[in-house]
Amino acid sequence: MNEKGKRILVIDDEPQIQRLLKVSLSVHGYEVSEAIDANEGLSKIKQMKPDLIVLDLGLPDLDGIDVLTKVRETSKVPVVVLTAREHENDKILAFDLGADDYVTKPFGMGELLARIRNALRHSSDVNDEEILKFGNITIDQENREVRVNDNQIKLTPTEYQLITMLAQNKGKIVTHHQLLSKIWGVDKDANSHYLRIYIGQLRKKLEQDPSEPIHIINEPGVGYKIV
Repeated sequence: MNEKGKRILVIDDEPQIQRLLKVSLSVHGYEVSEAIDANEGLSKIKQMKPDLIVLDLGLPDLDGIDVLTKVRETSKVPVVVLTAREHENDKILAFDLGADDYVTKPFGMGELLARIRNALRHSSDVNDEEILKFGNITIDQENREVRVNDNQIKLTPTEYQLITMLAQNKGKIVTHHQLLSKIWGVDKDANSHYLRIYIGQLRKKLEQDPSEPIHIINEPGVGYKIV
């Protein structure tokens, strides 16, 4: 995918961050717009329809979490959170509300660029494709079949639902809360041992070495993702 010309909206009230991102992202071919608070950011989202948003959580007029909530009510645009908040609960909440990535300040520009490229790449994937692929694993959603190297693997209904949900969000963290509520309909942290059991079973069936998985990856304290 060619990222050049992609429109990025930076919502951050720190002038130094604005200048840094404006220069660095422009050098890499992105079109950059800026907003210094939540209200300006929400207005520009409607006006310019950005391809990606870089969002600070500590905004002067409205918490960035509330901005993320408003964005997700109407749009699936990728959102990379860039914030000084390091608490795990803030990170989990941001992912639960639909953030595509979470980067803490201070940050390296190279890392942020890589996260932006990754979010843009995944946003171009169509989540309702009939065939989902990652590595040597293929999920045929129409026929509800999962194959490893063309060998069909028998999964339970719950295992199939879990791997499909992860695969539909390939490259993105799906939080424990999202998985539990979607598949089991239980509250956050309730019966979380379900996840460990089923993830372990999926790794045994799909990974070459379940003890060192390369596809079904754990993000400690947050959730799981497919790579």
